[in-house]
Amino acid sequence: MAEEGEANDEELEKLRQRKIEELQKQAEERRKAEELAAQRRLALKRILTPEALQRLDNLRVVRPDLVAALEQQLIALAASGRVRLPIDDETLKQILAEIYQRSRREYRFRF
Repeated sequence: MAEEGEANDEELEKLRQRKIEELQKQAEERRKAEELAAQRRLALKRILTPEALQRLDNLRVVRPDLVAALEQQLIALAASGRVRLPIDDETLKQILAEIYQRSRREYRFRF
């Protein structure tokens, strides 16, 4: 009987250890994601005017998936020098309009 108790204690200790490792891994992943987001935000502050940054923040509420892709595209454009910096609100609107035109689908109904 004493051996069963020891075996259960060992199993519980292994489970606790796995859970601790899992929580540590999750915390590390969260920290890395937050650090990456902070770096992206800093880059965007350098690339965009305050008005354009505000528009991007407003759009993030409605279309977070679109904003994530747009942020990457803006950073790439700025890094390659293909766009004049800083990007103002009007230029950002033009970029958004181009993205909208490319992503918009036409629906045709046949009867």
